[in-house]
Amino acid sequence: MIEIFTDGASSGNPGPGGYGVVLRAGKHYKELSEGFRKTTNNRMELLAVIKGLEALKTPNQDVVICSDSKYVIDAIEKRWVYGWVKKGFAGKKNKDLWMRYLEISKLHKIRFVWVRGHNGHPENERCDQLAVAASKQRELLIDTVFEAENARGLA
Repeated sequence: MIEIFTDGASSGNPGPGGYGVVLRAGKHYKELSEGFRKTTNNRMELLAVIKGLEALKTPNQDVVICSDSKYVIDAIEKRWVYGWVKKGFAGKKNKDLWMRYLEISKLHKIRFVWVRGHNGHPENERCDQLAVAASKQRELLIDTVFEAENARGLA
């Protein structure tokens, strides 16, 4: 089994943001993070899940994803995202990331576990540290889809 712990952060919403991921499988441990100059907390929460799944090298893994994001977990566990797809994401944000998640999620057997954020959960706290530090880097990436949609008033 592979455990993926995730968190996203944004200073301002939108504002500079980042995500943090901890992957753990037996003796293997890996951390991932990136920062973006203008994004939202929800985008970073979802991108953390995506990046964690994309880091897996072998398909058909049993994966447990631990996140403090009700946005991400509820959209998946309560199957809201599938309704959004049927309606072409009318009035919904982050279509690009949701479509990316849906594609990568087909490769694995995934179970989500919600953890209370900022409550002393060691891996969640580490992901938060990674996400915040990534958002404060000097050189931040560009969340191109978000910035383009934001410029057009769609985000």
